[in-house]
Amino acid sequence: MNTRSMIFTLYGDYIRHYGNHIWIGSLIRFLKEFGHNEQAVRAAVSRMSKQGWLKAEKKGNKSYYSLTEHGVKRMDEAAKRIFKFKPDEWDGKWRMLLYTIPEEKRSIRDELRKELVWSGFGTLSPSCWISPNNLDDKVHSLIQKYEISDYIDFFIASYDGPGENQRLVEKSWDLEDINEKYNDFIAHYSQKFIIDRNKIKKGEMTDAECFVERTKLVHEYRKFLFVDPGLPEELLPEKWYGNHAAMLFSDYYKELAEPANRFFESVFQDGNEIHNKDESYNVLNHPLMTD
Repeated sequence: MNTRSMIFTLYGDYIRHYGNHIWIGSLIRFLKEFGHNEQAVRAAVSRMSKQGWLKAEKKGNKSYYSLTEHGVKRMDEAAKRIFKFKPDEWDGKWRMLLYTIPEEKRSIRDELRKELVWSGFGTLSPSCWISPNNLDDKVHSLIQKYEISDYIDFFIASYDGPGENQRLVEKSWDLEDINEKYNDFIAHYSQKFIIDRNKIKKGEMTDAECFVERTKLVHEYRKFLFVDPGLPEELLPEKWYGNHAAMLFSDYYKELAEPANRFFESVFQDGNEIHNKDESYNVLNHPLMTD
């Protein structure tokens, strides 16, 4: 678990609900629980600032960091996918994006590819990306962000054979590999969930330990954002482990939530404005969790 990724997780699951900014001293204290030292935290924060994810603010002799507008948008997108446990109903249409970005804009092309994968697009063929999900707004946002309207064509279409829709899925994603990753997650965390639930009931698990375990849980589960396109149920294999993994994540997350948040607030209240907490945020019933 690299320091940068852990900081993203902390912002996504905690800090953004408490005014979105944090004293660097508190961030160092939180990351210490995971074995990250001060030097690593400061280096990661500096790198994230240069990449446009964080912005700094000085108050007296203290430095505070908050997510940029770009960072907030990415955290919102990620949270909506992490805590959404069932896909939207499919309209039967495919979103198709084709591009011919010239070699001199190779860096933009590489960034676009990363964004498309993260958003859930799959590659039907070189430079042809598809998704059954309504990602129209996302596509138009990417076109505007990278200023590539001259190189992009975007279609909303129906598949008319000669095979079934599953044929497009098989060409564009390796669902067998994704399913295996979900199975590994279930095998590991189903046992940990039972053990930790019993320890919490017996008072044998500290708030700090719950904080560490919940953060690790979110950190591991959010990795599926980079591999699982979130396909509609009609396009998934009959034996799909994603739904089981989502329910396990939800149950485990809620079990750890209260003590984990107690620890967060106990550290955060020193040097930060804890009164900026979002009143709508309920740690036991995450506002984005949907059945």
